[in-house]
Amino acid sequence: MDLYQIQYAHNPVYQQWCNYVKGTPDQVKALEDIPFLPIDFFKQEQLSIFKSEAPLYFRSSGTGGYGQSKHAAYDPDFYDLRTQRIFEASYGAIQDLCVLALLPAYLEREGSSLVRMAQHFINLSSDPDSGFYLHDLKALAEKLRCKQAEGKKVLLLGVSFALWDLAEQFPQDLSGQIIMETGGMKGRRKELIRSDLHQIFKEAFQVEAIHSEYGMTELFSQAYSPGAGRFYPPDSMRVYSREMEDPFSRAAYGKTGGLNIIDLANLDSCAFIETQDLGRCYEDASFEVLGRFDRAEVRGCNLMIG
Repeated sequence: MDLYQIQYAHNPVYQQWCNYVKGTPDQVKALEDIPFLPIDFFKQEQLSIFKSEAPLYFRSSGTGGYGQSKHAAYDPDFYDLRTQRIFEASYGAIQDLCVLALLPAYLEREGSSLVRMAQHFINLSSDPDSGFYLHDLKALAEKLRCKQAEGKKVLLLGVSFALWDLAEQFPQDLSGQIIMETGGMKGRRKELIRSDLHQIFKEAFQVEAIHSEYGMTELFSQAYSPGAGRFYPPDSMRVYSREMEDPFSRAAYGKTGGLNIIDLANLDSCAFIETQDLGRCYEDASFEVLGRFDRAEVRGCNLMIG
């Protein structure tokens, strides 16, 4: 509630939206009353409680020609620390991992928050072989073989289409390793439902589960799935589903709806986001991502049609 009060007072765009939907401070009496800002405002406006320029801006890919989202990062070190703490809460110390990042579509443009997160993880790793791979799948496959033979724990973080290429061209035994997809075919491969794609990866890499990361330009927090498509948000994030026909009403647990996200790490912008993602939320605070609303842009958000 305190963050809502601050962002209402100091973020002009959010304040105008709250006024428009009758969600002003005198009308908001509980958490359920706080308005969620449609995510497209990140493409149209500077969403910030500050008037000054930020030292860093994260930008979405803009795939599909709908424009790029822009998210000001006034404290990039804070973003780095949040990504580290969220990941380590689920997977342990990053310094103990060899971090191999297969993110070609993201490395080819400026301003990717995912690339910054991966770079931070690589910097934290004590393994000198940690690093990015752009298109050299053969070199990556050989590196993976060496690490598997050494018994070294690996995080292979990859965009879906590139992991699919790796699975087809260089299948190998990676049992015990963390294979994590970030979603996104970027128009380069056929869209598959998550379970089918994960089955391809599991068979190619001989692992029991494929992990997933849910994050986007507009959020400073991430959620992780250890498999089977259920994401578990960190303490800085809460996810709710809204009714399809009434976006101002919450959907029941287990019912498909649009996903609304509270991200308390969005201190300087807007913490209350109405996404274009479809999903289900559960009583244990976990959630599934099932796809997007019709006509929603297929952009650089880390998810797949589920």
